[in-house]
Amino acid sequence: MNETTLTIRGRLTADPELRFTPSGAAVVNLTIASNARRFDKQANEWKDGPTTFWRCSAWRDLAENIAESLSKGTAVVAFGTVEQREYEHNGEKKTAIDVTLEAVGPDLRWQTAKVQKAQRGSSGGFGGAGAAPVQNDPWAAPAAPQNAPAAAWGGATDEPPF
Repeated sequence: MNETTLTIRGRLTADPELRFTPSGAAVVNLTIASNARRFDKQANEWKDGPTTFWRCSAWRDLAENIAESLSKGTAVVAFGTVEQREYEHNGEKKTAIDVTLEAVGPDLRWQTAKVQKAQRGSSGGFGGAGAAPVQNDPWAAPAAPQNAPAAAWGGATDEPPF
């Protein structure tokens, strides 16, 4: 395929808007503002370039994860495919650029994040009431046997780790 992909680094201009299609598929819409920032040696200060506002959408689990995790002002790094569409407004032909996100996360240059695996219940929503536990998760930490020393299973002890 000859898809045009794009990586955007910027901040969310508003809280993501989560909606569901009539068939139940989740879709989220959001806008990311990004601009180039350069250091002007002569003025000895940072100068911001013009801001570009990227209209983005994401689908299904990614849409729900975005709505649950990100909010207005969050610095993000996003990757997606670019789509150009034409439309008419007041009799005038216009062009819009939309980005369908494939991946997005917090920009850890400006903030920290605690990551946890999203759990989906039988209803397709997030963990909580009615959520089924993840079965056969190869990355889950095994439970320590009852009489095993905590250090053997990565637990906290008073002993130094060497």
